[in-house]
Amino acid sequence: MDDKVRISTEYIKLDQLLKFSGAVSIGSEAKAIISEGKVSVNGEVCLMRGKKLRPGDIVTINGNNIVIE
Repeated sequence: MDDKVRISTEYIKLDQLLKFSGAVSIGSEAKAIISEGKVSVNGEVCLMRGKKLRPGDIVTINGNNIVIE
């Protein structure tokens, strides 16, 4: 099942999204899983925690999708 996250700004950074969506509880956890290559953006592994995500982007972590709206 996909989780949907609605943003009211132009974009949200990947590490902020992981915290905002509840996928991780603290920033250092987000940094660790991103650097370990456990997060994909639109089907490609992303190692940039500051990656700008916009509506329509799909983030996958541990087999779960987070859709940006």
